[in-house]
Amino acid sequence: MKRSKISLFSVISTIILLGVVLVTLYPFIYMTAVSLSSNIHVLKGEVSWYPKGFNVDMYKIVLKDPRIGTAYWNTIVYVTVGTAISLVVTSLGAYALAKKDMLFHRGFTLIIIFTMFFGGGMIPTFLIVKELGVIDTIWGIVLPGAVSTWNLLIMRTFFSNIPAELEESGRMDGLSDIGVFFRIVVPLSQAVFATIGLFYAVGLWNNFLLPLLYLRDQNLFPLQVILRNIVLAGQLNQADTAAIGDANIVLEEPLKFATIMVSTVPILLAYPFLQKYFVKGVMIGAVKG
Repeated sequence: MKRSKISLFSVISTIILLGVVLVTLYPFIYMTAVSLSSNIHVLKGEVSWYPKGFNVDMYKIVLKDPRIGTAYWNTIVYVTVGTAISLVVTSLGAYALAKKDMLFHRGFTLIIIFTMFFGGGMIPTFLIVKELGVIDTIWGIVLPGAVSTWNLLIMRTFFSNIPAELEESGRMDGLSDIGVFFRIVVPLSQAVFATIGLFYAVGLWNNFLLPLLYLRDQNLFPLQVILRNIVLAGQLNQADTAAIGDANIVLEEPLKFATIMVSTVPILLAYPFLQKYFVKGVMIGAVKG
């Protein structure tokens, strides 16, 4: 009787999870199918699960747009520099908070947790960024969101689970606190670094609010801002639209979908390489507070 209940539960769970997967994947499947279909089939609304009249014209148009190449480079720079800064600052802060014998440990922890519920707001933050002189620079993108309180607390919990004996052995060998951190703690924390790094990288890749607030030079715009301009405003270089004749209205939907896929696929491809660390990093960082 017990086995039948477990079996029924497994079947129901599998059906529900397959439904969730289907609902999650369908928008990507549909956008891919439309972006790879011919104009006439898109115009007639005949495309659903797979391309009809297969062609890659929309992707050629998107990739020929010089703004896409510049925005890709800007985004890669922002993600790389921003993730590195965030991991360094977050890990050092988390390691300090993991030491309960640190002076004012409880006070600093409460102050940091306070920021999860209350913030200064957009205007005060903008005024601070402006006063620091980082408007229209890379630092205006990577510094305001360099530390996430949630990620900091996950890393703190992870570090607190590392055996104290390992750190004590390092100090006996003459290592300082910084030496213990970089030579012992960091090599043992690949899982949480990969997990938190992925969180930061995805956030920076998808971020368009900070660039809209702090960037004025279009040559500094990341991919998401260009994507927003194309999808919402329908902007496209005249040289590229001239190559497709009078079919601009028909091409609007597949053009938007092709742009979305071009900007989304690269960050999705990063996940499989970090998957083996992902669950381990989150779960270990959530075991003890």
